[in-house]
Amino acid sequence: MPLSFDMDEQLVQRLADEIDTNGFAKLSAAVTAPDLEQLRAWTDEQAQKHQGEYFAYHGEAMLSESLLASYWSDPRFKSLLGGLYRHAAKTDAASDRIFPVLRCVQGNQGKRESNSFHYDASLVTALIPVFIPTEGEERGDLMLFPNMRRVRAWVLFNVIEKALLQNTFTRRWIIKGMQRDWLKPYVLRLEPGNVYFFWGYRTLHANRACSPEVKRATALFHFGDPHTGSLATRLILRINQGRARRMSNKAGNQPPASTPS
Repeated sequence: MPLSFDMDEQLVQRLADEIDTNGFAKLSAAVTAPDLEQLRAWTDEQAQKHQGEYFAYHGEAMLSESLLASYWSDPRFKSLLGGLYRHAAKTDAASDRIFPVLRCVQGNQGKRESNSFHYDASLVTALIPVFIPTEGEERGDLMLFPNMRRVRAWVLFNVIEKALLQNTFTRRWIIKGMQRDWLKPYVLRLEPGNVYFFWGYRTLHANRACSPEVKRATALFHFGDPHTGSLATRLILRINQGRARRMSNKAGNQPPASTPS
């Protein structure tokens, strides 16, 4: 069933103001208990195919059999994300398509995939926690450096900026800076049942490390690429999807059920 919330302009304004002020916004209890149970059961099935190691499914085709399909196809959810985009970009998004991702951090590979700070290609990111560890020091909490940049007028500037930040060398320095308290991201402890929103394009973010024996799964919904249609955007998307497929295939005994469109 669709997410549980009442869509109106007041909700859009409240969430947008909270993102502008705090770096994120929360829609409480939007995922019902039966929905969460169903999402967890489906995610567990996928996790078993990958023998307890990291995997990520990108796109509608790979997630069409999950309950998430009822979320990204919900006109109210599209309207909500469209309203948030309009607030942030001062214009309508070029497309109302929502791009879904299911990301499951577990095992030794999951630990290596943590602390991977990045900017999203989409301006609006919605996050639904599915499995969130509650014990131990390494729970995979979400880290945010909120609203660090504006929407870039030139796609080439965006590509260069992402390349300078999203590489192994820079990420190591970010981690070292956090260890020495030079850099202090906002740490957000996610609670299943809620939906979280932030400006993914403008916010440098990553999850903290997870212990190999725990599972952290989140569904992400990306909306509104400011540079949609550009060659650079298409190439980045293709690279990310290809990398996700290779990692998922490597971790499991069998490939994902389908490939992204």
